[in-house]
Amino acid sequence: MIKVGIIGGSGFVAGELMRCLQFHPEVYVEFVYSQSNDQQKINSVHQDLIGYHEMKFSHKINPDADVIFLCLGHGNSAKFLKSNTFNEQTKIIDLSNDFRLNKDALFMAREFVYGLPELHKHEIIRSKNIANPGCFATAIQLAILPLIKYTTGLKDFHIHAITGSTGAGQSLSSTTTHSYRANNISVYKAFTHQHLAEIKERVLKFTDTGQFEINFIPYRGDFTRGIFASIYTESAYCEKELVSLYEEYYRDAPFTHITESELNLKQVVNTNQCIIQVQKIGKKVLINSAIDNLLKGAAGQAIQNMNLMSGFEESLGLNFKASYF
Repeated sequence: MIKVGIIGGSGFVAGELMRCLQFHPEVYVEFVYSQSNDQQKINSVHQDLIGYHEMKFSHKINPDADVIFLCLGHGNSAKFLKSNTFNEQTKIIDLSNDFRLNKDALFMAREFVYGLPELHKHEIIRSKNIANPGCFATAIQLAILPLIKYTTGLKDFHIHAITGSTGAGQSLSSTTTHSYRANNISVYKAFTHQHLAEIKERVLKFTDTGQFEINFIPYRGDFTRGIFASIYTESAYCEKELVSLYEEYYRDAPFTHITESELNLKQVVNTNQCIIQVQKIGKKVLINSAIDNLLKGAAGQAIQNMNLMSGFEESLGLNFKASYF
């Protein structure tokens, strides 16, 4: 049994961590840190935990916890680690973008490994510090990694991906209110989204830099959770060859699956799964991928990384069925 602490306990991702970890047979959640909610019951904020969690938020931490999940806003994880010292044996899993890029991976004698298990499983197993990937970055990389790794002469990738409102977090803004989101769809950060940097840094190592462009247009969707990405490029492979290539790449990945049926978002909501559909239409390759942004795109993948780092079965505590109906 390992002792776990969660830093920044009031957000959507922290709530999903607590919901998942209560069913994990090898984890004891020792504390959930939140200055703004200190001594309030956790289930007064995360009301889906009523009947499960009677714990209270705390402003105190245990520096000797086995695993710490940092669920803080971007830029705040580095600040927190500067102000709070943990045992050098304590494993840190950060869910912000503070340590995802190579230039930021070494911080205060801690070296962070980029935590995409389908790409860096062996490095994650040996690591004590993980930079959990972004949600869009997870959906997109899993969709294109096999093609980039095993194909030469690729053309530009064109990506359209839509996310639910939980991707924007709990803080209210003009684009997160119900009156804006309901019956609406909008583009934001076209070609400049922050997840592009981590995507390019990981996938371009398999090819000559500048060989092709990765063009990404994100959308805000009229639903709460999930990401659906559609990506197209060109390839000389036929569809059967492409499907075989993807199936081989993900042969040992417990949460990434290839389907030849039509893909829809409901197949992954409330799961740690990524489902990918690959089609060849004329000269074009169309790749659709779907994940739950709060699970495979955040809390679920963080627990997957914890399992690998701790020597547990990779899927332990994460075998959820999709909320299909």
